Amino acid sequence: MDHQKTTSPTSADDRIGSNRPAGKIALVTGGSSGIGLATAKLFVAEGAFVFITGRRQEELDVASAALGPNAMAIQGDIARIPDIDRTIEMIRSRKGRLDILFANAGIGEFAPIGSISESHFDKTFGVNVKGTLFTVQKSLTLMPDGSSIVLNASITGVKGLPAFSVYAASKAALRALARGWIVDLKKRRIRVNVVSPGTVPTPGYDGLGLTPQEMPNFIKAAADATPLGRVGTPEEIANAVLFLASSESSYVNGVELFVDGGFAQI
Repeated sequence: MDHQKTTSPTSADDRIGSNRPAGKIALVTGGSSGIGLATAKLFVAEGAFVFITGRRQEELDVASAALGPNAMAIQGDIARIPDIDRTIEMIRSRKGRLDILFANAGIGEFAPIGSISESHFDKTFGVNVKGTLFTVQKSLTLMPDGSSIVLNASITGVKGLPAFSVYAASKAALRALARGWIVDLKKRRIRVNVVSPGTVPTPGYDGLGLTPQEMPNFIKAAADATPLGRVGTPEEIANAVLFLASSESSYVNGVELFVDGGFAQI
């Protein structure tokens, strides 16, 4: 007798089985610039339809135009649960499923211990932890078995950097969440992995609170401290996300992939 593997109609195996995301539906939060936009562009180039989210409509419009017809921008703030709900319902009504989630949206600003305010803590954890958690939880209602989730963390989760403790704690929390979620999602075979970039200058760095004069020095110091002797690019992180999102990493689950030129390894 010829024994053939069968899959249920709700399984993503037929779509996730190809090495690349052709024909898949992806969501990239914080997709209007930087790492998110670079990843969305790569997903589209590989044949996926991509939803991107962001807080600023003008930036989303520019990003959407750059991505072309196989993408759709949805304005929203992941720190607000109603905005997440609206995003999920939009994806449900337009495509009916979600095969890949890149939970990329995040914020960070410097604040040394002694000057950390409650609002700084609430804002950082509201986006980076609460927003990511509920984006993932609500996205699961659209994700077939065998789908892929990638969280964007940071080398700061394992490296002590001055005035960045709250941001670092929020990113370390994502690593912890991923470990728990792969157990929760075991029966559904949904993989959850973490990408942790090193210093990758993007428009998001404008929110760090550095002056235009301080920024070049900050980037140079980071490059000097990196074994490869340079900072990274959004495209380099996007390539790592593509690997984690595709079946090329089909036996990779719960890992933290550092894409940092070696900075976190020394």
